[in-house]
Amino acid sequence: MTKEKEEVSEEPRSKKDSLMATLLQEVPASPVIGDIVEGPVVDIDRGRIYIDLHPFGTGIIYGREYLSARDILKNVNPGDTVAAKVSGVENPDGYIEVSLREARQALVWGEAEDAVKNKTPIELLVKDANKGGLIIEWQGIQGFLPASQLSTEHYPRVPDGDKDKIFSELKQLVNTKLTLQVITADAKEQKLIFTEKGIDAEEKAEMVDKYRVGDAHEGEITGATDFGVFVKLEDGLEGLVHISEMDWALVEDPKARYKVSEKVRVQVIEVKDGKVSLSIKALIEDPWKAATKKYKKDDKVDAVIIKYNKHGALASIEEGVAGLVHISEFGGSEQLRATLSLGSLYPFTITLFDPQDHKMTLSFQDAPIKDEEKKEKE
Repeated sequence: MTKEKEEVSEEPRSKKDSLMATLLQEVPASPVIGDIVEGPVVDIDRGRIYIDLHPFGTGIIYGREYLSARDILKNVNPGDTVAAKVSGVENPDGYIEVSLREARQALVWGEAEDAVKNKTPIELLVKDANKGGLIIEWQGIQGFLPASQLSTEHYPRVPDGDKDKIFSELKQLVNTKLTLQVITADAKEQKLIFTEKGIDAEEKAEMVDKYRVGDAHEGEITGATDFGVFVKLEDGLEGLVHISEMDWALVEDPKARYKVSEKVRVQVIEVKDGKVSLSIKALIEDPWKAATKKYKKDDKVDAVIIKYNKHGALASIEEGVAGLVHISEFGGSEQLRATLSLGSLYPFTITLFDPQDHKMTLSFQDAPIKDEEKKEKE
């Protein structure tokens, strides 16, 4: 009989324990420092804002937290629901201390992480620049756009990677709106990195992989620099035509030669490290081939001085075919420039002619005296 009573009494106790466990599971855990909480504003009084955080109690924003969030709080009224971050749970007056600004930043970092996953385009204003890139601000958080992540339209096209010139180009983008994507959002490290390229490295690699050396393509000039021109092959991909690949003849100023939006036909000459190198002159007949049949060593020719360099002067015997007049014939650059004027025609003797390697040297001293000069001397 005693045993039966014990068995009967155990059953209600088991049910009671089970009910208690269920109730405990249903009661939400009390907020701890760092949690984001939400509730309606119940009162605003003398630099303090009170928020109902049912069922845990009342949250308070005051002191330094109130001052740091004044710009946000000026638009908050009783009844408005706000999100805040718990900064203290043992307030002497029994309130839960919360921070509105920190909560705002936490929410923004969350949005930034979503933007990375979704590759969301965002239009933002450039706040400042340094030698490495551009300073971008997004919803109160400062981010960075490295120069390497700029689109081809805005990338500083500077020869030899001169950092001062790059910085000068980047400064021109300050106060400009750019359409960007977030590629890194690390709240712990406070690191927010943007890109303007719009396509990831994998997509670009697939794009570049379609191009083969020797293929000819129609392109569009997107930019001209001192060292060449950039040609758009398709959306998201450009190639560089170096100044040496623009023409068989000497090109002094690519900017004067081609204009943005101009259509050009180019040939792929190299595909390396995700970059495509192009040539315009490769699709133009090499004038040195025709010159092979017309000139040889020791020929007397007339040539136009087209450029000075540290070795002497370049003289062109016809379009695209030029040779070096060495400075040693004149005793120095001043004497050479006093004797040979840019744009003027002079008689020379070919002392080296190598059309296969596009090399030729000319001698001014070995040039014949013209008939007019002979008569004057006589």
